[in-house]
Amino acid sequence: MKKIQISPSILSADFSQLGNEIKRLEEGGADMIHVDVMDGHFVPNLTIGPPVIKALRNHCSLKFDVHLMISPVHKYIDAYADAGADIITIHPEATEDLEKSILRIKELKKKVGVSLNPETKIDLILDHLDKIDLVLIMSVNPGFGGQKFMPEVLSKIKELKKIQLEKNINFDIEIDGGINFDNYKLAIEAGANILVSGTTIFKSNNGDIKKNIDLLKTE
Repeated sequence: MKKIQISPSILSADFSQLGNEIKRLEEGGADMIHVDVMDGHFVPNLTIGPPVIKALRNHCSLKFDVHLMISPVHKYIDAYADAGADIITIHPEATEDLEKSILRIKELKKKVGVSLNPETKIDLILDHLDKIDLVLIMSVNPGFGGQKFMPEVLSKIKELKKIQLEKNINFDIEIDGGINFDNYKLAIEAGANILVSGTTIFKSNNGDIKKNIDLLKTE
């Protein structure tokens, strides 16, 4: 079984102190930094763009796990790669040609992630699983932080894990949305090995980031 990794979402950080918040995450034992990019079009919210990611890059040696919730996504891949993303995750619905977008991310020497919304079927990515590094399962409808976890997506993780073992292909399974101390073990048991969490990491236990990250790694 793969080691459990924690990718804290800076969507829940203090945006006036982002550089310091990222340092706190690094010191607290985070494995990578999850950056949610929203365009107010593909999802109903706006967040940050390449210049902010580029500025934050100087504050952190951890990998930047950049989740692009933007459409059309293909023309922006280069900009986020240049800004310092290490993993670039896209939605199949946000590109006219998923294969082309996957290959472009690989050409830029970045890891490729593909994200599935709660209602998105695995069938959309079956033919691409041998080319991608990570599948991000959304356990909320994307667009806002602090939403309630949707347990029905766990069956999708189990199905992905089964396919992974049957076809002997290697990719990470990441879950994002409402992950907290009550449900994280369910996600791990289903087959996820990367947990994205925002509110729980930044707000629980009086904001003790190290304690919260350690707890989420406890199987």
